[in-house]
Amino acid sequence: MTEQPAAAEQLAALLAAGERAAFHGPPGAAVAELEKAVVLAQKSGRRAEVTAAAWLLGVALSAAGRYGGALRVLTPLVEAGENSTAVETRLFAAFAAATAASVHRGLGRHPAATVLDQRGLALADGQAEAEFDAHLGLASDAVGQQDLDAARASYGRAEELVAAHDDGWWRQRVRLEWARAELALLAEDPDEAAVAAASSVEQAESARAPRHVAKGLLFQGVAELSAGNPEAPGTLRRAATLAEGLAALPVVWQARALLGALLAGAAVEESARSLAAARSAVLTMAADLPPDLREEWLARPNVSALLEG
Repeated sequence: MTEQPAAAEQLAALLAAGERAAFHGPPGAAVAELEKAVVLAQKSGRRAEVTAAAWLLGVALSAAGRYGGALRVLTPLVEAGENSTAVETRLFAAFAAATAASVHRGLGRHPAATVLDQRGLALADGQAEAEFDAHLGLASDAVGQQDLDAARASYGRAEELVAAHDDGWWRQRVRLEWARAELALLAEDPDEAAVAAASSVEQAESARAPRHVAKGLLFQGVAELSAGNPEAPGTLRRAATLAEGLAALPVVWQARALLGALLAGAAVEESARSLAAARSAVLTMAADLPPDLREEWLARPNVSALLEG
């Protein structure tokens, strides 16, 4: 009689610890807890907790740059949701589709990300958080494909959903500012992009979400670089250092690559160290990818130039 309550308490504790680490700590620290949560939920026959733990596991793996592992976890969730009428299953399938889309964006595969975000939108079934993820993802997908009008349309839908939720939703508000920065950069308005990115950093700091702070600083550094702001190296340095402390490799490699290129003529030794750190992060991430995605990603111009430099 005591085993089921004990298992339920253990599962709740594992999920809570995994979620804290995924969003408020080093994402890699969440992996072991969430893997245990998935196994325990499966053994207990708790299907809703299985899907929740698996999605959070995909988030943690993705944030750590373990893209191949993330896709292996997330893809079955999406497919299960599309073959189910259960509300919880479809909701977490929608979340999983959006997270998988972000992985493909991280690999520069924006058309593939668009397909996944559209699948996520279909799975959302009117659930506001899932619809937000899909619309915001579609905005970023459109930015990656240089379609400013489509990006603005999807961003507007995401913005409306955030406006309808006064409390909570800190992650959505932070990510909305990231997307606003992306749109401004595409529209060649780096000053607006810097304002949006700085706002995201402030909100993420208030939420005590260091990984989100690091990514916001990356956006801010890119905006400052585009505007010719002399603060750009310092901002990128902060982004890289914070991301390295969290082992958040997707931010590490981009911040270090940009900083290394920016300092090439002014601080040769720091430039070389930054570029070496960026290459190390890229190769670590590549090792986790399946062969076809690895080959495609390493052949991308910005990645291949980094590795050949």
